[in-house]
Amino acid sequence: MKQPAVYMMANKRNGAIYTGVTSNLPQRVWQHREGFAEGFTKRYGCKMLVWFEMHDNMEAAILREKQIKGGSRKKKIALIEPANPQWKDLFDDITK
Repeated sequence: MKQPAVYMMANKRNGAIYTGVTSNLPQRVWQHREGFAEGFTKRYGCKMLVWFEMHDNMEAAILREKQIKGGSRKKKIALIEPANPQWKDLFDDITK
């Protein structure tokens, strides 16, 4: 599945949140879960996909990622909770 996506990973409900962009969401989330992605997600144990948004092209996805990263934690939570109030790991949903 090669389609640009913006996504957020967390270590627990209301825990650390990482925002990223990728062209292959299942593969990238798997890398985070398995600890192959160095940096923030590995350091803080962000292994749960809690939010994602698909885009038509990488330029749009990158712009959206920058917008989200530039926003407050409150705004990130406001994106996650309406669609995923329990902060359920959505990985199985994208690999079916």
